Amino acid sequence: MILASQDFSSRKNNMKITAIETHVCHARMRNWIFVKVITDQPGLVGWGEATLEWHTRGVVGSIQDLSELLIGEDPTSIEHLWQMMWRQHFWHGSGVVRSTAISGIDLALWDILGKVHGVPCHRLWGGPVRDSIRMYCHLGGGNLESFYETPVDNARQFADLAQQAVDDGFSAFKSMAVPPTMPVEGLKAIKAADACVAAMREAVGDDIDIMVDCHARPSPAMGMQFAKALDQYGLYFFEEPCWPESLDSLAAINAAVTTPIATGERLTHLAAFRDLFAARGCEICQLDLTHCGGFTEARRIAALADAYRIALAPHNPQGPISTAASLEFGFSQPSYIICEAVHQDVPWRSDVVQESYVVDEATRTVTAGTAPGLGVTVDEDEIRKHPFQQELPQRVFYPDGAVGDW
Repeated sequence: MILASQDFSSRKNNMKITAIETHVCHARMRNWIFVKVITDQPGLVGWGEATLEWHTRGVVGSIQDLSELLIGEDPTSIEHLWQMMWRQHFWHGSGVVRSTAISGIDLALWDILGKVHGVPCHRLWGGPVRDSIRMYCHLGGGNLESFYETPVDNARQFADLAQQAVDDGFSAFKSMAVPPTMPVEGLKAIKAADACVAAMREAVGDDIDIMVDCHARPSPAMGMQFAKALDQYGLYFFEEPCWPESLDSLAAINAAVTTPIATGERLTHLAAFRDLFAARGCEICQLDLTHCGGFTEARRIAALADAYRIALAPHNPQGPISTAASLEFGFSQPSYIICEAVHQDVPWRSDVVQESYVVDEATRTVTAGTAPGLGVTVDEDEIRKHPFQQELPQRVFYPDGAVGDW
């Protein structure tokens, strides 16, 4: 139950954090890690998400470590607490496990602050800047097998899944039409990707936006070839064409094609985005609110992106609290262009978390909710029905047995 602000506002100056809990919910490919920050005010809790696939136990442990810094502190002193989590215990919080733990706690603290003031989070940051947000899906709606395991030699299946996305109301969708490749390969992989994108474009026409995600699989040389081959199809964006560490190569690919390059989901702090933007390695920033330091750091990253006129399209294939956070962020950020969302990863997704935002399923656009904070109600009994299990393994090896990128 989401409580109104009048229950807490008169007592907020005396408020303290009494506990931080993690609630793990197994969702096949990922274990959703929900973070619950509990205060000494009866009924006042905040919810966040800190999902990091294949690192669940590490994130849960990191949240337990960070909680030692926060118990007894005022949950509304969010910037102060963020600085403590980032800078204390000696090691800075830039590693992905710790930055994910920080993110989940930070989101929960903003959820509390919204409840204290009785407003959605986006109103804490100056109010809404748009009336609605467009969502895009993965091919197959986020189903693991459809999105990640559709072979690129089956262009017809890509076309059928693309048409299904449009039939489901989406005006934009993302595909993985680029196969894993060795550092240098011949034309076969390039032609296979071309055939898949051509089939999708023919199936849905020019009014639908198509994204292609390389998952940072290609080397810079192969990423450049894929980008040039697919440039003719007017993609909405071309995602992670090479490793995120390869800033100069990202910049070279971005400069070589008209398709906007998108990246940033694996970056975990402001300085990393500074270097990416300075190199002009992308036109679309895919910061992940559950990895980059939560709302507190994301707002700094967004301000920096504005200085470079780089758009925001946050990475968000995780659980439902992550989606609620991405939408709250989007209603406050002028450069936010679209929200990634999955809806068919597990059939019981909507049983675990109920949201206050409203989705028009005919257009897959979202209208902001009015409930305070993140506007989510979490059913802990439903979470307990899906306890931790090891995520389904995803491994890639090249034909010669060498390790590739998933």
